[in-house]
Amino acid sequence: MDILAKVYRKNDSIVFRKIGDEFVLVPIRKNVGDLDSIYTLNETAARIWELIDGNRSLREIKLAMVREYDVTPAEAEEDLVEHLRQLEAVKAVFAR
Repeated sequence: MDILAKVYRKNDSIVFRKIGDEFVLVPIRKNVGDLDSIYTLNETAARIWELIDGNRSLREIKLAMVREYDVTPAEAEEDLVEHLRQLEAVKAVFAR
């Protein structure tokens, strides 16, 4: 399957916050933040997180990245796939 055809959704037990100039993901377990598992995102990863909505394909997210940032389609795809793999590794997102 073409990876760009995949659609991802966010894990409902992850909270995204902007704190000062940093973007963080905090897993919530039993209504309490798991402070030992806070993940800091760079600006690109934070934008990818915002664009993941359970409806957009990775191809659509890649096109948004190309429009919003000064990157080539190949650079956008490479960044997108890398960030998605990291988000999957910490179970922050799941393919639908």
